Amino acid sequence: MSNSETAEPHIFKGLAGVPVDVTAISMVNSDTNSLLYRGYPVQQLAARCSVEQVALLLWDGELPSAERLTAFQVEERSNRALADSVRRAIDDLPVTTHPMDVCRTAVSIIGANDPDAESNDPQHNNRKARHLFAQLPAIVAYDQRRRHGLPLVEPRSDLNYTENFLYMTLGELPVPEVVDAFRISLVLYAEHSFNASTFTARVITSTLSDMYSAVTGAIGALKGALHGGANEAVMYTFDEIGTPDRVDAWLDDALAHKRKIMGFGHRVYKNGDSRVPTMRAAMVSMLERFHRPDLLEISTRLEAGMKERTGILPNVDYPTGPAYHVMGFDTATFTPIFVTARVIGWTAHIMEQTASNALIRPLSVYVGAPEREVPLSAEVSQVTKVTKVTE
Repeated sequence: MSNSETAEPHIFKGLAGVPVDVTAISMVNSDTNSLLYRGYPVQQLAARCSVEQVALLLWDGELPSAERLTAFQVEERSNRALADSVRRAIDDLPVTTHPMDVCRTAVSIIGANDPDAESNDPQHNNRKARHLFAQLPAIVAYDQRRRHGLPLVEPRSDLNYTENFLYMTLGELPVPEVVDAFRISLVLYAEHSFNASTFTARVITSTLSDMYSAVTGAIGALKGALHGGANEAVMYTFDEIGTPDRVDAWLDDALAHKRKIMGFGHRVYKNGDSRVPTMRAAMVSMLERFHRPDLLEISTRLEAGMKERTGILPNVDYPTGPAYHVMGFDTATFTPIFVTARVIGWTAHIMEQTASNALIRPLSVYVGAPEREVPLSAEVSQVTKVTKVTE
Protein backbone atom coordinates (compact mmCIF):
# COMPACT_ATOMS: atom_id res chain seq x y z
CA MET A 1 0.00 0.00 0.00
CA SER A 2 1.42 3.40 -0.99
CA ASN A 3 2.00 6.30 1.39
CA SER A 4 -0.69 8.28 -0.43
CA GLU A 5 -3.22 5.60 0.43
CA THR A 6 -2.35 5.44 4.12
CA ALA A 7 -1.60 9.09 4.91
CA GLU A 8 -4.29 11.06 6.69
CA PRO A 9 -5.58 13.77 4.36
CA HIS A 10 -5.19 17.36 5.49
CA ILE A 11 -8.54 19.09 5.34
CA PHE A 12 -8.76 22.87 5.06
CA LYS A 13 -12.18 23.30 6.61
CA GLY A 14 -14.04 26.09 4.88
CA LEU A 15 -11.09 26.35 2.44
CA ALA A 16 -9.38 28.50 5.08
CA GLY A 17 -6.02 29.68 3.79
CA VAL A 18 -6.37 27.87 0.45
CA PRO A 19 -5.65 30.00 -2.67
CA VAL A 20 -7.92 28.77 -5.45
CA ASP A 21 -7.21 31.27 -8.23
CA VAL A 22 -5.60 34.60 -9.04
CA THR A 23 -7.39 37.96 -9.22
CA ALA A 24 -6.46 41.50 -10.21
CA ILE A 25 -9.53 43.04 -8.57
CA SER A 26 -8.70 43.37 -4.88
CA MET A 27 -6.45 42.19 -2.08
CA VAL A 28 -5.66 42.78 1.58
CA ASN A 29 -2.12 44.12 1.90
CA SER A 30 -0.89 42.43 5.07
CA ASP A 31 2.03 44.86 5.38
CA THR A 32 -0.26 47.89 5.67
CA ASN A 33 -3.36 45.95 6.79
CA SER A 34 -5.21 47.74 4.00
CA LEU A 35 -7.89 46.53 1.59
CA LEU A 36 -6.92 47.53 -1.95
CA TYR A 37 -9.26 47.93 -4.93
CA ARG A 38 -7.13 47.58 -8.07
CA GLY A 39 -4.20 48.75 -5.96
CA TYR A 40 -5.91 51.74 -4.33
CA PRO A 41 -6.44 51.72 -0.53
CA VAL A 42 -10.18 51.58 0.12
CA GLN A 43 -9.99 54.26 2.80
CA GLN A 44 -8.61 56.68 0.20
CA LEU A 45 -11.34 55.74 -2.26
CA ALA A 46 -13.98 56.25 0.45
CA ALA A 47 -12.54 59.69 1.20
CA ARG A 48 -12.24 60.90 -2.38
CA CYS A 49 -14.43 58.96 -4.82
CA SER A 50 -18.08 58.51 -5.71
CA VAL A 51 -19.69 55.08 -5.84
CA GLU A 52 -19.88 55.46 -9.63
CA GLN A 53 -16.12 56.03 -9.86
CA VAL A 54 -15.42 52.98 -7.71
CA ALA A 55 -17.74 50.84 -9.84
CA LEU A 56 -15.89 51.79 -13.01
CA LEU A 57 -12.56 51.22 -11.28
CA LEU A 58 -13.52 47.67 -10.32
CA TRP A 59 -15.00 46.84 -13.73
CA ASP A 60 -12.47 48.60 -15.98
CA GLY A 61 -9.30 48.33 -13.91
CA GLU A 62 -8.65 52.08 -13.73
CA LEU A 63 -10.35 55.14 -12.31
CA PRO A 64 -12.46 56.71 -15.05
CA SER A 65 -11.68 59.82 -17.00
CA ALA A 66 -14.14 62.69 -16.70
CA GLU A 67 -15.64 61.76 -20.06
CA ARG A 68 -16.02 58.08 -19.15
CA LEU A 69 -17.62 58.95 -15.82
CA THR A 70 -20.08 61.39 -17.38
CA ALA A 71 -21.17 58.87 -19.99
CA PHE A 72 -21.67 56.22 -17.31
CA GLN A 73 -23.67 58.59 -15.11
CA VAL A 74 -26.02 59.37 -17.99
CA GLU A 75 -26.50 55.66 -18.70
CA GLU A 76 -26.99 54.72 -15.03
CA ARG A 77 -29.58 57.44 -14.44
CA SER A 78 -31.57 56.35 -17.49
CA ASN A 79 -31.79 52.76 -16.16
CA ARG A 80 -32.97 53.38 -12.59
CA ALA A 81 -36.71 52.92 -13.07
CA LEU A 82 -38.07 49.40 -12.52
CA ALA A 83 -39.84 47.61 -15.35
CA ASP A 84 -43.51 46.86 -14.74
CA SER A 85 -42.76 43.13 -14.64
CA VAL A 86 -40.24 43.63 -11.83
CA ARG A 87 -42.64 45.78 -9.84
CA ARG A 88 -45.43 43.23 -10.27
CA ALA A 89 -43.13 40.43 -9.12
CA ILE A 90 -42.25 42.39 -5.98
CA ASP A 91 -45.89 43.28 -5.36
CA ASP A 92 -46.84 39.59 -5.59
CA LEU A 93 -44.52 38.72 -2.70
CA PRO A 94 -45.86 38.91 0.86
CA VAL A 95 -44.63 41.92 2.80
CA THR A 96 -43.26 39.39 5.30
CA THR A 97 -40.83 38.08 2.67
CA HIS A 98 -37.24 38.65 3.74
CA PRO A 99 -35.87 41.60 1.74
CA MET A 100 -32.94 39.47 0.56
CA ASP A 101 -35.42 37.07 -1.01
CA VAL A 102 -37.08 40.03 -2.69
CA CYS A 103 -33.69 41.06 -4.14
CA ARG A 104 -33.01 37.54 -5.35
CA THR A 105 -36.42 37.26 -7.00
CA ALA A 106 -36.18 40.68 -8.64
CA VAL A 107 -32.76 39.90 -10.12
CA SER A 108 -34.17 36.68 -11.55
CA ILE A 109 -37.01 38.62 -13.19
CA ILE A 110 -34.56 41.14 -14.63
CA GLY A 111 -32.57 38.26 -16.07
CA ALA A 112 -35.65 36.58 -17.48
CA ASN A 113 -36.49 39.78 -19.37
CA ASP A 114 -32.99 40.22 -20.82
CA PRO A 115 -32.73 38.89 -24.39
CA ASP A 116 -28.97 38.46 -23.86
CA ALA A 117 -29.30 36.71 -20.51
CA GLU A 118 -27.61 33.51 -21.70
CA SER A 119 -24.72 35.27 -23.38
CA ASN A 120 -21.38 35.54 -21.61
CA ASP A 121 -19.98 37.85 -24.25
CA PRO A 122 -17.84 40.48 -22.45
CA GLN A 123 -19.84 43.35 -23.91
CA HIS A 124 -23.14 41.81 -22.80
CA ASN A 125 -21.85 41.01 -19.33
CA ASN A 126 -20.52 44.52 -18.85
CA ARG A 127 -23.92 45.92 -19.81
CA LYS A 128 -25.67 43.53 -17.39
CA ALA A 129 -23.37 44.63 -14.58
CA ARG A 130 -24.15 48.29 -15.21
CA HIS A 131 -27.88 47.55 -15.44
CA LEU A 132 -27.98 45.63 -12.13
CA PHE A 133 -26.04 48.42 -10.47
CA ALA A 134 -28.67 50.93 -11.61
CA GLN A 135 -31.67 48.76 -10.72
CA LEU A 136 -30.87 47.40 -7.27
CA PRO A 137 -31.36 50.64 -5.29
CA ALA A 138 -34.90 50.92 -6.68
CA ILE A 139 -35.61 47.31 -5.68
CA VAL A 140 -34.33 47.80 -2.13
CA ALA A 141 -36.01 51.19 -1.70
CA TYR A 142 -39.38 50.03 -3.02
CA ASP A 143 -39.39 46.92 -0.87
CA GLN A 144 -38.77 48.91 2.32
CA ARG A 145 -41.52 51.39 1.44
CA ARG A 146 -44.13 48.76 0.55
CA ARG A 147 -43.60 47.02 3.90
CA HIS A 148 -44.74 50.29 5.52
CA GLY A 149 -47.66 50.75 3.15
CA LEU A 150 -45.92 53.59 1.31
CA PRO A 151 -45.97 54.11 -2.46
CA LEU A 152 -42.99 53.75 -4.76
CA VAL A 153 -40.87 56.87 -5.18
CA GLU A 154 -39.74 57.33 -8.77
CA PRO A 155 -36.01 57.97 -9.31
CA ARG A 156 -34.67 61.43 -10.04
CA SER A 157 -32.14 61.91 -12.83
CA ASP A 158 -30.74 65.08 -11.24
CA LEU A 159 -29.37 63.14 -8.25
CA ASN A 160 -26.22 61.07 -8.06
CA TYR A 161 -26.32 57.36 -7.23
CA THR A 162 -26.10 57.76 -3.46
CA GLU A 163 -28.52 60.69 -3.26
CA ASN A 164 -31.10 58.94 -5.43
CA PHE A 165 -30.91 55.73 -3.37
CA LEU A 166 -31.71 57.65 -0.18
CA TYR A 167 -34.39 59.73 -1.90
CA MET A 168 -36.21 56.67 -3.28
CA THR A 169 -36.13 55.01 0.15
CA LEU A 170 -36.97 57.92 2.44
CA GLY A 171 -39.07 60.07 0.12
CA GLU A 172 -36.81 63.06 0.70
CA LEU A 173 -33.17 63.94 0.23
CA PRO A 174 -31.25 63.91 3.53
CA VAL A 175 -28.64 66.49 4.50
CA PRO A 176 -25.23 66.17 2.78
CA GLU A 177 -23.59 64.63 5.87
CA VAL A 178 -25.99 61.67 5.73
CA VAL A 179 -25.49 61.27 2.00
CA ASP A 180 -21.73 61.23 2.47
CA ALA A 181 -21.82 58.67 5.28
CA PHE A 182 -23.99 56.44 3.12
CA ARG A 183 -21.61 56.87 0.16
CA ILE A 184 -18.69 55.82 2.36
CA SER A 185 -20.50 52.65 3.42
CA LEU A 186 -21.24 51.66 -0.18
CA VAL A 187 -17.62 52.18 -1.22
CA LEU A 188 -16.39 50.08 1.71
CA TYR A 189 -18.85 47.29 0.89
CA ALA A 190 -18.25 47.20 -2.88
CA GLU A 191 -15.62 44.47 -2.98
CA HIS A 192 -13.63 42.11 -0.78
CA SER A 193 -11.78 39.47 -2.80
CA PHE A 194 -12.88 35.79 -2.54
CA ASN A 195 -15.44 36.17 0.23
CA ALA A 196 -18.22 33.58 0.48
CA SER A 197 -20.71 35.30 -1.83
CA THR A 198 -18.09 36.28 -4.41
CA PHE A 199 -16.74 32.73 -4.43
CA THR A 200 -20.28 31.45 -4.88
CA ALA A 201 -20.67 33.73 -7.90
CA ARG A 202 -17.38 32.50 -9.36
CA VAL A 203 -18.30 28.85 -8.83
CA ILE A 204 -21.59 29.34 -10.66
CA THR A 205 -19.85 31.28 -13.41
CA SER A 206 -17.25 28.52 -13.77
CA THR A 207 -20.00 26.14 -14.94
CA LEU A 208 -20.66 28.57 -17.84
CA SER A 209 -23.95 29.63 -16.32
CA ASP A 210 -25.09 33.24 -16.80
CA MET A 211 -24.44 36.40 -14.82
CA TYR A 212 -27.95 36.62 -13.39
CA SER A 213 -27.72 33.08 -12.03
CA ALA A 214 -24.35 33.88 -10.46
CA VAL A 215 -25.69 37.06 -8.84
CA THR A 216 -28.80 35.35 -7.45
CA GLY A 217 -26.56 32.64 -5.98
CA ALA A 218 -24.33 35.31 -4.45
CA ILE A 219 -27.36 37.00 -2.89
CA GLY A 220 -28.28 33.70 -1.28
CA ALA A 221 -24.78 33.40 0.20
CA LEU A 222 -24.74 37.00 1.42
CA LYS A 223 -28.04 36.50 3.25
CA GLY A 224 -26.39 34.34 5.90
CA ALA A 225 -25.64 35.78 9.34
CA LEU A 226 -21.98 34.72 9.06
CA HIS A 227 -21.61 36.89 5.96
CA GLY A 228 -23.73 39.90 4.94
CA GLY A 229 -26.43 39.28 7.51
CA ALA A 230 -24.01 40.28 10.25
CA ASN A 231 -24.89 43.97 9.96
CA GLU A 232 -28.53 43.11 10.73
CA ALA A 233 -27.44 40.93 13.64
CA VAL A 234 -25.48 43.83 15.16
CA MET A 235 -28.66 45.88 15.55
CA TYR A 236 -30.54 42.89 16.96
CA THR A 237 -27.73 42.61 19.53
CA PHE A 238 -28.01 46.30 20.42
CA ASP A 239 -31.79 45.91 20.75
CA GLU A 240 -31.29 42.91 23.04
CA ILE A 241 -28.80 44.78 25.23
CA GLY A 242 -31.18 47.72 25.47
CA THR A 243 -29.23 50.24 27.52
CA PRO A 244 -25.50 50.97 27.98
CA ASP A 245 -25.48 49.87 31.61
CA ARG A 246 -26.43 46.33 30.56
CA VAL A 247 -23.51 45.80 28.16
CA ASP A 248 -21.08 44.08 30.54
CA ALA A 249 -23.65 41.70 32.02
CA TRP A 250 -25.01 40.87 28.57
CA LEU A 251 -21.53 40.19 27.19
CA ASP A 252 -20.49 38.03 30.15
CA ASP A 253 -23.62 35.94 29.75
CA ALA A 254 -23.21 35.64 25.97
CA LEU A 255 -19.60 34.50 26.31
CA ALA A 256 -20.48 32.07 29.12
CA HIS A 257 -23.04 30.46 26.83
CA LYS A 258 -20.55 30.48 23.92
CA ARG A 259 -22.76 32.69 21.78
CA LYS A 260 -21.23 34.14 18.65
CA ILE A 261 -21.10 37.92 18.95
CA MET A 262 -21.96 39.20 15.48
CA GLY A 263 -19.95 42.05 13.98
CA PHE A 264 -16.66 40.87 15.46
CA GLY A 265 -13.75 38.97 13.93
CA HIS A 266 -12.68 38.42 10.35
CA ARG A 267 -10.95 35.49 8.72
CA VAL A 268 -8.67 37.63 6.53
CA TYR A 269 -7.48 40.44 8.83
CA LYS A 270 -4.89 39.72 11.51
CA ASN A 271 -4.78 43.22 12.99
CA GLY A 272 -8.37 44.31 12.64
CA ASP A 273 -10.59 45.08 9.66
CA SER A 274 -8.97 47.96 7.78
CA ARG A 275 -12.40 49.35 6.83
CA VAL A 276 -13.51 49.84 10.43
CA PRO A 277 -11.83 53.20 11.25
CA THR A 278 -13.41 54.86 8.21
CA MET A 279 -16.86 53.41 8.85
CA ARG A 280 -16.63 54.02 12.60
CA ALA A 281 -16.02 57.72 11.96
CA ALA A 282 -19.08 57.79 9.69
CA MET A 283 -21.13 55.99 12.35
CA VAL A 284 -20.08 58.39 15.10
CA SER A 285 -21.01 61.30 12.86
CA MET A 286 -24.48 59.81 12.28
CA LEU A 287 -25.16 58.93 15.91
CA GLU A 288 -24.17 62.42 16.99
CA ARG A 289 -26.27 64.07 14.26
CA PHE A 290 -29.34 62.05 15.19
CA HIS A 291 -28.77 62.48 18.93
CA ARG A 292 -28.29 58.82 19.83
CA PRO A 293 -25.63 58.84 22.55
CA ASP A 294 -27.14 55.62 23.89
CA LEU A 295 -26.24 53.69 20.75
CA LEU A 296 -22.78 55.21 20.67
CA GLU A 297 -22.18 54.20 24.28
CA ILE A 298 -23.45 50.66 23.70
CA SER A 299 -21.19 50.38 20.66
CA THR A 300 -18.14 51.72 22.51
CA ARG A 301 -18.65 49.58 25.62
CA LEU A 302 -19.32 46.38 23.69
CA GLU A 303 -16.27 46.87 21.48
CA ALA A 304 -14.06 47.55 24.51
CA GLY A 305 -15.51 44.56 26.38
CA MET A 306 -14.91 42.20 23.47
CA LYS A 307 -11.33 43.39 23.10
CA GLU A 308 -10.64 43.05 26.83
CA ARG A 309 -12.26 39.62 27.23
CA THR A 310 -11.46 37.94 23.91
CA GLY A 311 -9.02 40.11 21.98
CA ILE A 312 -11.42 39.99 19.03
CA LEU A 313 -11.86 43.23 17.10
CA PRO A 314 -14.91 44.47 15.17
CA ASN A 315 -15.40 44.08 11.43
CA VAL A 316 -17.01 46.63 9.10
CA ASP A 317 -20.52 45.34 9.81
CA TYR A 318 -20.26 46.51 13.43
CA PRO A 319 -20.32 50.27 12.81
CA THR A 320 -22.45 49.98 9.66
CA GLY A 321 -25.56 48.63 11.37
CA PRO A 322 -26.11 51.56 13.79
CA ALA A 323 -25.33 54.08 11.02
CA TYR A 324 -27.98 52.60 8.72
CA HIS A 325 -30.45 52.47 11.60
CA VAL A 326 -30.35 56.19 12.34
CA MET A 327 -30.40 57.04 8.62
CA GLY A 328 -33.89 55.53 8.49
CA PHE A 329 -33.35 52.07 7.07
CA ASP A 330 -35.18 49.05 8.48
CA THR A 331 -32.84 46.51 10.05
CA ALA A 332 -33.99 43.89 7.52
CA THR A 333 -32.91 46.27 4.74
CA PHE A 334 -29.26 46.42 5.85
CA THR A 335 -28.09 43.35 3.94
CA PRO A 336 -29.95 44.32 0.74
CA ILE A 337 -28.05 47.63 0.91
CA PHE A 338 -24.92 45.48 1.03
CA VAL A 339 -26.16 43.78 -2.16
CA THR A 340 -26.41 47.10 -4.01
CA ALA A 341 -22.75 47.76 -3.25
CA ARG A 342 -21.31 44.26 -3.53
CA VAL A 343 -22.96 43.63 -6.91
CA ILE A 344 -20.11 45.78 -8.24
CA GLY A 345 -17.51 43.34 -6.94
CA TRP A 346 -19.55 40.25 -7.83
CA THR A 347 -19.96 41.29 -11.44
CA ALA A 348 -16.28 42.26 -11.70
CA HIS A 349 -15.36 38.77 -10.50
CA ILE A 350 -17.90 37.11 -12.79
CA MET A 351 -16.31 38.85 -15.77
CA GLU A 352 -12.80 37.97 -14.57
CA GLN A 353 -13.77 34.33 -14.07
CA THR A 354 -15.35 34.19 -17.54
CA ALA A 355 -12.23 35.63 -19.17
CA SER A 356 -9.99 32.86 -17.80
CA ASN A 357 -12.34 30.08 -16.82
CA ALA A 358 -11.80 26.67 -15.28
CA LEU A 359 -14.58 24.66 -13.69
CA ILE A 360 -14.34 24.97 -9.91
CA ARG A 361 -14.80 21.43 -8.65
CA PRO A 362 -12.92 20.64 -5.41
CA LEU A 363 -12.46 17.16 -4.02
CA SER A 364 -13.83 15.78 -0.78
CA VAL A 365 -12.61 13.11 1.61
CA TYR A 366 -15.19 10.38 2.17
CA VAL A 367 -15.67 9.31 5.80
CA GLY A 368 -18.84 7.26 5.44
CA ALA A 369 -19.43 3.49 5.44
CA PRO A 370 -17.07 1.32 3.36
CA GLU A 371 -18.31 -0.33 0.18
CA ARG A 372 -20.98 -2.91 0.96
CA GLU A 373 -23.62 -5.12 -0.67
CA VAL A 374 -27.32 -4.35 -0.70
CA PRO A 375 -28.99 -7.23 1.25
CA LEU A 376 -31.22 -9.61 -0.69
CA SER A 377 -34.07 -8.83 1.70
CA ALA A 378 -34.15 -5.31 0.32
CA GLU A 379 -34.99 -6.44 -3.22
CA VAL A 380 -38.17 -5.02 -4.68
CA SER A 381 -40.29 -7.07 -7.07
CA GLN A 382 -40.01 -5.76 -10.60
CA VAL A 383 -43.37 -7.31 -11.60
CA THR A 384 -46.11 -4.72 -11.77
CA LYS A 385 -49.71 -5.84 -12.12
CA VAL A 386 -51.47 -3.89 -14.84
CA THR A 387 -55.25 -3.68 -14.80
CA LYS A 388 -56.98 -2.75 -18.03
CA VAL A 389 -59.64 -0.14 -17.56
CA THR A 390 -62.50 -0.33 -20.03
CA GLU A 391 -64.50 2.79 -20.67
